[in-house]
Order: sequence, then C-alpha cells, then structure tokens
Amino acid sequence: MEQYGKILLIAMPAFLLLVLFEKWYGWRKGKDTVNNMDMISSLSSGVTNVTKDVIGVYFVILSYPFLLRMLALTHVSNTIAVYVIAFFALDFAGYWVHRLQHSANFFWNGHIVHHSSEEFNLACALRQSISSIIKTFAIFLLPAALLGVPAEVITIVAPLHLFAQFWYHTQHINRMGFLEKIIVTPSHHRVHHAINPEYIDKNYGQIFIFWDKLFGTFQEEKKEVPAVYGITRPVQTWNPIKINFQHVWLLVKDAWRTKSWKDKFTLWFRHTGYRPADVAAKYPVYKIENVYDFKKYASAESKPLLVWIWIQLIMLLLFVSYLFANIASIGAPGIFIYGAFIFLFVYAFTELMDGSRGAIFWEVLKNTIAISLIFLMQDWFGVNKFSTVIPYILIEYFAISTFVTIWLAQKNGKTNKVQATV
Repeated sequence: MEQYGKILLIAMPAFLLLVLFEKWYGWRKGKDTVNNMDMISSLSSGVTNVTKDVIGVYFVILSYPFLLRMLALTHVSNTIAVYVIAFFALDFAGYWVHRLQHSANFFWNGHIVHHSSEEFNLACALRQSISSIIKTFAIFLLPAALLGVPAEVITIVAPLHLFAQFWYHTQHINRMGFLEKIIVTPSHHRVHHAINPEYIDKNYGQIFIFWDKLFGTFQEEKKEVPAVYGITRPVQTWNPIKINFQHVWLLVKDAWRTKSWKDKFTLWFRHTGYRPADVAAKYPVYKIENVYDFKKYASAESKPLLVWIWIQLIMLLLFVSYLFANIASIGAPGIFIYGAFIFLFVYAFTELMDGSRGAIFWEVLKNTIAISLIFLMQDWFGVNKFSTVIPYILIEYFAISTFVTIWLAQKNGKTNKVQATV
C-alpha cells in the first residue's frame, strides 16, 4: 500500500497535466472534447478509486501467491524475459476480466463507471471502480502461475500495465498504421467506448489488440459510423460514488420486485442489461433507443460555481496527496478515517456540481466531522510535525467551504428553477 501510494504521488500530477494539456490542445485546434464538469467528475472518480486501493478496502478471495504456491510447474528468476512474460500474462487476464465485466449484470456494476462519461478523453480513463471490493482477478493469471512467474514481478508490472492504458483515451489521434494490428490504439478504444449498435461490446483488449482478433471480438472504427459515447442507460449525475452503485441498486430492486423466484437468483448473472419482464413493464428505466438523437447530461453551470469546483478539486488532490505520502505514519485506523473523509469530500462537492440541494447537508457534515477531528486530535493526522499552524488554516478552509457551498447551492437552485420554468 505504501509503495503504491508513493507511485501515485508521481502519477497523479502527471495524469492531471496530460488531461489539462488535452483540454488546451482541443481548444487550440477547435475540437474541444473535454467538458469541464465531466472532466472534474472523472478526476474525482480517479481519486476515490486510488484511495480505496491504497488504504486496502477490498477482499482477496484467491490470491496470486496462493496460485503460485499450488500450481507452479517451474520457478523462474527475475530476468527481463520474465517481466515480458508477466506483461503478456496480465494482458491476457485483463482481456478476459474485461470481457466478463461486459457480459454479466453483476460484473458490469464494477465497470460501468469507466463507461459512464458521455465524452471520450484522457480524463475518462481515470473513471475507475470503487464498487469492486472483491478481488477475483488472480484466477485469470493461471498461465503466469503455471510458469512460476514470481509474485513480486506481477506486483511491479501490474501498475505499469494499468498506467499504459491511459494514453489511448483520446479523439485527437487518428489511425496509427501497422500498430493498429498489434496494440490497442485510440481508434480501437473509441469503438469500445461507443454505444452504436455496430460497436457495442467490442475491442476488450487492454494493451494488445490481437486477443480480440483471436477470440472474435474485434471491430474496426468506420468513418461512416461516428462513435457516440456513454452507456445506454445514462447515469445523469456527476457524482462518481452514485455512479458506482446505480446499477447494483437497480439489480437489488429488480430482485426484490420480481415475482419470478428464478429471476431473483439468476438476474445477477444474466447478460448485461437484463431485467425480469414483469419488473421492466411496471418499473421502466430510461434507455437510449436512438444513439444519434438524445440529450447529454448537463447541469446548471456558472463561473462562480466552476471556479469553486476547481478550488475544491485542488484541495481534494492536496488532501489525498498528504494521505499517500504519510500512509505509514498515519497508520490504522487513521487511514480508514482519512479515506472516509476523502469519499465524503468527493460526494459533497459533486452533489454541488449536480445542482442538488442535498449538497448543503453533505458539505456541512464533511466540514463538521473534519473540524471535530482537528479538535479531538489537536492535529490533522500528524500535520503538526510540519507546522502547528496548518490545523488552524484547515479550520478556516472548512468554515469558508461551508458558507460558499450554501451560497452556491441556493444560487444554482434558483437557476435550475428558472430553467425548468422556461
């Protein structure tokens, strides 16, 4: 956890700079593919995902070291060849995990957040799940375990494999010649994120595209079929925590409401999007029928709100960076309390982005808890070792944040009423 946190301290600012560069580049070229609210929602989603991973909020049902001990036919040393084998093994496993996520209702919930953006840009690459708290990935690493690839090699290669999937989430790179036959390119991945009938559920590859060609899931991007992005049941919120649990909540309600006992138990593993007929008829859910004729989600957006949301995002990144840099000294249970604070932070300000009046409640709750923690600890998770003034600055920030959020929530509420009337 501590090592991963240190890696993220370098990766996070690099990703942020690349996201902002794409925004600037699109504006410069007259093709801005980065919506401000959507980008901030994506960045916030990334923060929740890495926070969950760094503090270790998940359960491992079957670990790779266990598979290695039980199944290794041979043991290999840490050579360059072994790292290459590990990379291919991770990509093979990634293909099948990705395909499974698109194939069954329950597993789709752990991936839906990544497809929830109605844009396609570098920021949406950071939309990663917090709802997948049970790790089953190791079973797909069976080939690596049989070959005896050391667990520490997998640990080193896995973050590199993940980060290497960032760059191709863009509309600014066209076809890439012969590379289109080998690796996943922006063109391939635009197809994967599209909801066009011709494109949906295609191109599951993460680094190498030949898995799709080998297993029959490849689809080339067509000039005459411009990609439309998102999911067919749009999430209609900027709140990444809500997005993470929307689908599974629908499954829970459907399982409760259906009169079919068979469906109550099987709908979880039926094809993605399946709903029992009786429930679908009585409780319809909006679904995009014509991908070329629907309205993208938008909320009331003013300059003061946008400025404040950016301030909140910067503060969020500072808070989470402090956690990652000091995770060992904070220790347990402090890291879990801090992690809950990060989640509450994201929930509160993305509710404000949605124009929800509930944003006031969540912001007041967040700031009340934060100030209470400072008074209880006479510190902020060990920050006094740097300066005893910092907790007082934080108290001022939390107080200001409360009043600004109340003002903006009321202001945006009036704007939304005017828009509704019009």
